[in-house]
Amino acid sequence: MKRLFTFKGGVHPPYFKELTSGQPLGRASLPKKVVIPLSQHTGKPAKPIVQTGDKVKTGQLIGESDGFISLPVHSSLSGEVIDIKPWPHPLGHALPSVIIESDGRDEWVSDLIVHEDYFRLSPEELREIVKNAGIAGLGGAAFPTHVKLTPPENCEIDTVILNGCECEPYLTCDHKLMLEYSREILEGLRIIMQVVDADLGIIGVEANKTDAISLLENELRREPGIQLAVLKVKYPQGAEKHLIDAVLNRRVPPGKLPLDVGVVVDNVGTALAIRQAVKRGIPLIERVVTITGSGIKQPQNLWARLGTLFTDLVSHCGGLLGNPEKIIAGGPMMGIAQYTLDVPLIKGTSGILILSEAETFSEGDCIRCSKCIDVCPVNLMPTVIAQHVKQKDWEVVRKYSPYDCMECGACAYVCPAKIPLVQYIKWGKEEAREK
Repeated sequence: MKRLFTFKGGVHPPYFKELTSGQPLGRASLPKKVVIPLSQHTGKPAKPIVQTGDKVKTGQLIGESDGFISLPVHSSLSGEVIDIKPWPHPLGHALPSVIIESDGRDEWVSDLIVHEDYFRLSPEELREIVKNAGIAGLGGAAFPTHVKLTPPENCEIDTVILNGCECEPYLTCDHKLMLEYSREILEGLRIIMQVVDADLGIIGVEANKTDAISLLENELRREPGIQLAVLKVKYPQGAEKHLIDAVLNRRVPPGKLPLDVGVVVDNVGTALAIRQAVKRGIPLIERVVTITGSGIKQPQNLWARLGTLFTDLVSHCGGLLGNPEKIIAGGPMMGIAQYTLDVPLIKGTSGILILSEAETFSEGDCIRCSKCIDVCPVNLMPTVIAQHVKQKDWEVVRKYSPYDCMECGACAYVCPAKIPLVQYIKWGKEEAREK
């Protein structure tokens, strides 16, 4: 039996992936309207370059990057800009957004630039293509990819890891991409390796995705310099620092980045988006999203245009089953609960999870069992941080290193009192930073 790579800590939540894993990848209907936030990435929002009443085409630039850690945004359909105003955002705030009404034609811009011979391009030219395409990490963090691919001069990158673990329960969008676009994903990995001058590429996949593992093993026979790492099924196996630890036995120190240990980690969907931008000139205007849970009639994975409202995607999946208790953007461990379905699909939205009342819990009192400490993959004391957050003792909160928390949710999952520990830690981070 092959060795399974893993890390210390973590949990084993029920996966519920069978709701969508056996279905073919579909495509959502073209929406009648999209709401495109100017902030879909970590960093400064884009600056709008269109006005109400402007006609736009699919793939057209509508928001310019505003600095190095920023990204442009593009129209995801053709039509008319009917408004630019704050709109409810999956991250919980109303943020400036460009609202476009479709003309039904989906007419693309005519100036897409293809590079079939991308291997002749310099790293600087490839990074510029990635930046201009508006590519952010599609695993959820949505960090601008061109920044990740621009290591400081004193950082030598020797390895690129593609994250195909998808350890978050319910979500299967990356799994479907690996099954249906394996060759394109590998080509995206080659482009990333060329940009950062890395000699080794590794694709990390959890052991339960046997069909994807078999397919990739076959593809990699023709790909020297790229390896497959099969990882133990455990959450959060796909967190980049833990993935590096598991696969390469390199530990990224607190406050440091994968770049500091010679590694770049990207999501398989990001690699596909890079390949599409470089070889076909297509900016990031759509992604695959998992729409799933006990509160939806027809769970499935869909290609969907960015800016499509959750309500339209849920309707495409047959609608809701009754009145669900929770609607989550993302998965149950790291996702963010929503108060409305009128929020748009953005670059970092990997899932829309609809949960019934039977799957939610009320908070109880801490029983001092220390399970949250045992499973924390970054060796924090979540219950202690939460207690001091409740007391609003921000000086003490800072002493317990809340900023090292990756918000994976493992602590909240194992808590027998069902204390929302991650919510308290997130609150503590914000308040401690402000104070």
